[in-house]
Amino acid sequence: MTLRNQITHAWHRLTGVDAASHTDLSAAQERAFRKTTALPAILSPYTGSRGQNHAPKPTPANLRKFAETPVARRAINLVKDKIACMDWSVRLRRGYTTTDVPNAAARIHSIRRALAEPNASDSFRTLFEQVLEDLLVGGMGAIEMESTGDPAQPFRLYPVDGATIEIDLNWSGDPAQPRYAQAAGTLGTRKLTPLLDSELMYLRLNPRTHTPFGLGRLEVAFETINQFLAANKYAGRLASNSVVQYALWLNEATPEQHDRLIRWWQDEIEGTGKVPILSCEQKPEVLRFAGGTDADLRLQWQEFLLRIIANAFDLPPMLLGLQSDVNRSTAGELADEAFRSAIVPVARLLAEHISRDLFAKRLGWREFEFVFNDLESRDEMQELQIQTELLKAGVLTTGEVREMRGLPRLHSTTA
Repeated sequence: MTLRNQITHAWHRLTGVDAASHTDLSAAQERAFRKTTALPAILSPYTGSRGQNHAPKPTPANLRKFAETPVARRAINLVKDKIACMDWSVRLRRGYTTTDVPNAAARIHSIRRALAEPNASDSFRTLFEQVLEDLLVGGMGAIEMESTGDPAQPFRLYPVDGATIEIDLNWSGDPAQPRYAQAAGTLGTRKLTPLLDSELMYLRLNPRTHTPFGLGRLEVAFETINQFLAANKYAGRLASNSVVQYALWLNEATPEQHDRLIRWWQDEIEGTGKVPILSCEQKPEVLRFAGGTDADLRLQWQEFLLRIIANAFDLPPMLLGLQSDVNRSTAGELADEAFRSAIVPVARLLAEHISRDLFAKRLGWREFEFVFNDLESRDEMQELQIQTELLKAGVLTTGEVREMRGLPRLHSTTA
């Protein structure tokens, strides 16, 4: 898009006149054309190659550096590892039956095989661990989707650095028009690789209307983690005696005696472990700058910062090591709360994107959906009792119960 076309388009938007003629759209599409402006807070997205308009994602270098610290690593792994290790299945969507979908069992089997081996070097866990890491750290996760044309393995998936993905703010919904672009190279040799909407799965955590990018949980806790690292570093220096907390006061000492004592202490006593022997008219007095207790380490302040970090990750402080106010009766409730607030939303977001972007957009198989089996119920005995009662009442069949538990249907055989 040239500068003239950009100015014309902006002028027509201000005056209420549609800048494009949309002659290639159908009448139904023209009636459904959007009148509002997406992301009006971004005034001037720059134009990339092939006329695409992009808004750059700020570099996540500092976020990824903070993600390597112990507290942030613990919070990220609690969510990432749990989701990546969950049992999952592919099933028919609600409203579809096996009679409506031809070769449903064979296609489900091919999808499961492709997800279990998404590319030559990754498994399901290693692939989605990378995506979940970017999602929790920077609020952006990206997967490239490529169809193979092989019925036995219909697609290939490749993890993409979400920070390199730029979004076309003026994308009209046309599947033939690139919606994303990956920026590669350095300054002066920058290269944009356009990607269609059906070629990239882009996940956003905490989506908002004023920005095309998500908001990661580590982004929320960034300032708090910075304060915690500073307090922890100070406490470490204090505990290792690298910060002197006392001084010696010599009463009525001449400057010569003062200098001679300093040289003697540095040359003969400091670092040697010897017992210093002093002979003077008045005993030197030790002046302490602090009480020499745990309060000097600011442990309560560090504990408060840990609670803020836990809140930013939607986790109870117990899971970050604060167990002072936790007993046996509340530990189970806090663990269930962590599962519902921190793990379930991210897992459902990932499952919805797989069903919508991979199955529906890339493959065109809208009759299938991806689900995590562990999200249905947390209590195995409670789930078993509910399914048994529904089976006795005739609400569910044996095959439906087996599908709910991720097992194949039993085929009856006759002698």
